[in-house]
Amino acid sequence: QVQLAESGGGLVQAGGSLRLSCFASGLSFSIFSMAWYRQAPGKQRELVASITSGGSTNYAESVKGRFTISRDNAKKMVYLQMNSLKPEDTAVYTCSAQYLSSSWGKGTLVTVSS
Repeated sequence: QVQLAESGGGLVQAGGSLRLSCFASGLSFSIFSMAWYRQAPGKQRELVASITSGGSTNYAESVKGRFTISRDNAKKMVYLQMNSLKPEDTAVYTCSAQYLSSSWGKGTLVTVSS
C-alpha cells in the first residue's frame, strides 16, 4: 500500500522560502513519477510541479523560476523548494505518486502572508 507523508508547510511572509518534503513508502519509488499539487480555498486543485523517474521536470507557469522539484530515490523523498513566495501561493500542497494510477498524501498547508 502506497503511503505518502508531506511535511514542511507553515506560515511565511511574502518573499520568503519554504521547502516541502514528501516521504513515500510501499512502492518501488524510483519507477514512479512524483508531483506536487495544490488547492487554494475555493479553487480547483492544480499541478504545481512534477518529476519523472528519469528526472525530467515540469512546472506550472505561475511557479516557474521560483519553485524547484527534486527527488532522492535512495531516501524515497521528493522535495519542493519554494522561493519568492507570494500570497497567491497559499494553499494545501499535496504529494502524488504516479505509475498506472495515482496515490495521494494528506497535504500540508502553506500560508503566505502579505
